[in-house]
Amino acid sequence: MRPLSKISADWWDYTTLAPELLDEAAHLKPEDFPKLARPGFTIKFYDSREDFYLAEALEYITAWRQATPERPAGICGPIGPTEQLPLVARLVNELELNLKHCHFWGMDEWLLDGKEAPIDFPLSFAKADMDLCFNRIKPELRMPRENIHFPQVDAREYSASYDRARCVVMQGGQGEVKHWAFNDPPKREGKWKNEPPPPAEYRKLGTRIVDLHPMTIIQNARTSGGGVVSNVPSQALTVGPVETWKAEKVSIWHFGNHDNPFGLRLSTLMISKKLPDSAVPMSLLADHPNVQFNFYTGGIGSCDSEMH
Repeated sequence: MRPLSKISADWWDYTTLAPELLDEAAHLKPEDFPKLARPGFTIKFYDSREDFYLAEALEYITAWRQATPERPAGICGPIGPTEQLPLVARLVNELELNLKHCHFWGMDEWLLDGKEAPIDFPLSFAKADMDLCFNRIKPELRMPRENIHFPQVDAREYSASYDRARCVVMQGGQGEVKHWAFNDPPKREGKWKNEPPPPAEYRKLGTRIVDLHPMTIIQNARTSGGGVVSNVPSQALTVGPVETWKAEKVSIWHFGNHDNPFGLRLSTLMISKKLPDSAVPMSLLADHPNVQFNFYTGGIGSCDSEMH
């Protein structure tokens, strides 16, 4: 039987992996990262903060430029990071890019009292997308509101929209529990008490309500809520693997402030070696045919032990 989590015994997570794999990841040096690329898994590096977020913003423009009346197209984007969003609006305005046939999918949203968080909730992801990007675009260039899709409790319409328009790219960040969107590791219960779900089983999950791993709640309090853990919801709505595999490309952006140096190494190593494990949800992308990891070189860091 695999070991209990060092974080929460009721959950699966990366601390339940074999120690040998964890040690191998921890010993990776920055110069080892390029060697982990393989067909279907691209690794890119950016030496400045400005270059990193501009490149992320340009993925929106590249995707939207492919939209036509006959074949609408778009991008699925995260909240975390958010620095790219005002740049997207500025680029659309400066290039006078008409978004009439373009689409956007938000990745996730908080769940409050059994409903998706309202747009005026301070931590609302939809609010962040609208305030930081879409409301800053010139009215004559904006995409139709029905082309902006946010997850709902009744996920049928959201999920079906991935079949009506091309998702050229799905962007994401990586949380400390190694998720994309809120695809957290599962609880250690029921039929998955002794082993986590097989990757093929996890990949059957679509957009849905999820219980959040304790680490995810703490991380979001740290990054968005001033550390007030009690203000962070314990459930959320998230885009699932089903929709992720409809995206032509998955592009993950690692600035180094949402996950730590070890986490960046572990998911990169597992995708490189094709070692998918649902205790490390990001590693499931090992089976996606077109994944790109983007690193800010100043955020790769080191796993060396050092007292501060």
